[in-house]
Amino acid sequence: MKAKGDRFEAELLSGHKGAAVEVPFDPAARWAVDAVPLWRGRRGFPVEAVLDGVPFASAIVPRMRRHFLLVDDEVCARARARIGAVVKVAVRPATRPKEKETV
Repeated sequence: MKAKGDRFEAELLSGHKGAAVEVPFDPAARWAVDAVPLWRGRRGFPVEAVLDGVPFASAIVPRMRRHFLLVDDEVCARARARIGAVVKVAVRPATRPKEKETV
């Protein structure tokens, strides 16, 4: 089954943990997936994303009844995107790598 993806435009925001864009939907409802542990104390949705033509792996995290795609500094630099700019985003659930078979 091919993963569903979504495209939208959003303002690149500055957050207390780096840049992010607000995602205009709830990934759990849209993609019928559950949030997973990302790191200690944070659950979210691993995703494959493209920001202004630059592909990257990241996560969508919930905060204050909204959802945000985390964008690291390297991606911002490669996309030449600055805080406050409206960027084009494509996002889809990350595909799980195949687990190694044990013999």
